[in-house]
Amino acid sequence: MSSASAFEEHFAREIIHSERTRMAVLAGVLAALLAVFALLSALYQEDYHQLGMSGLFVKAGAAMLALLGYELAVRQVIGRWLREGRRIPEPLRYLNAFVETSFPTLLIFLFARHTNPQYVLQGAAVLLYGVFIVLSTLRLDFRLSVFYGAVAAAEYLALCQAYLGTGGEALAGTPFERAPFFLAKAAMLLAAGFAAAFVAHQIKRRAGNAFRAQEERQRIVSAFGQQVSPAIAEELLKHGPALESRRSFVCVMFMDVRNFTPMVERMAPEQIVAFQNAVFGEAIEVVNRHQGIINQFLGDGFMATFGAPLPTGEDCRNALAAARELVGRVAALSASGRIPPTRIGIGVHAGEAVSGNIGSEQRKQYSITGNVVILAARIEQLNKIYDSQLLVSAEVLKTGGDLAHNAVPIGPVQVKGRDEPIEIYRLA
Repeated sequence: MSSASAFEEHFAREIIHSERTRMAVLAGVLAALLAVFALLSALYQEDYHQLGMSGLFVKAGAAMLALLGYELAVRQVIGRWLREGRRIPEPLRYLNAFVETSFPTLLIFLFARHTNPQYVLQGAAVLLYGVFIVLSTLRLDFRLSVFYGAVAAAEYLALCQAYLGTGGEALAGTPFERAPFFLAKAAMLLAAGFAAAFVAHQIKRRAGNAFRAQEERQRIVSAFGQQVSPAIAEELLKHGPALESRRSFVCVMFMDVRNFTPMVERMAPEQIVAFQNAVFGEAIEVVNRHQGIINQFLGDGFMATFGAPLPTGEDCRNALAAARELVGRVAALSASGRIPPTRIGIGVHAGEAVSGNIGSEQRKQYSITGNVVILAARIEQLNKIYDSQLLVSAEVLKTGGDLAHNAVPIGPVQVKGRDEPIEIYRLA
């Protein structure tokens, strides 16, 4: 599905949600107007009785109650369509707009039968057109908002024309009997429709831009995340290529496939790739799930980091859990026959390191550097000497918690590149 099609599909559902919100707001407005009508009728009952308008408020209230019931019923229908994944038919949207915009016209007609039409056409009922026009922005459709404004202007003009022709002495000698007065008011209603349409269009445009930007970001993270860890991809997108180097405590893991060269010596290139994909596929899933990142693949192994660029506070524990699980996963692959009998060697060490982009303006790579990386690689190589699969340093065990159980001390071991020996433990 193309980006435009995906957005239109997503936006169609958002329109339905927005329609239901608009109807809920409109129902609230109508309920508030009913309460106001009831209060005014109670407070000024005698005045309205003298003016012969007592029955008018009953009729207006009944009309509001009918529209309130209509809005709630339509809202229920739209909710059912939303659950069924259906769209709102376009003709029904325009029919609903016509019904709503005609409600102020009905109120004006009812009031004009009981009092001077001039007062009614300049009174509060006309302001209801504006309420419906403003709420039309939630329909997120430029043409529909214009339609609201056009219907309001047309019906208001029709009312003015009708009462100008029959108002007689009631309107004679007043500014209202002249065309510029009511034409300007109708023009304002139409302008309000265009203003609401502009707002609706801007909302839709900005929502589309945000949707496409998010989709593009996901595409970049997905594509970039196939080359580096998704966590690194997120950091680079957040901070840009100038990702600053920083010192932090990390736990580094090196893994190597034992006897890889003689194992693949007689394999076809396709078989070698299949073998690597099987092993590394398991490794990627395990490391990612334990909140680590694989910094780089090294032919028959990889380097992974826990704690950079995003520390968790349990980085050594996560590294131990990942290492133990990875040993079991590779053993299961061998037992199932998906790969030849295979043993791996894993070395884990923890300490201070510097993480960040390294390279020139032409090419940079996110990297972890420091003695901790060198020592983790040296520890991994010790698996060949001790015929083990998982060796870790004392620094890792200190914060490993219950995952450090069954650790067999090997003792102080002298490693290349370090003057002082380091304490090594065997876990598998």
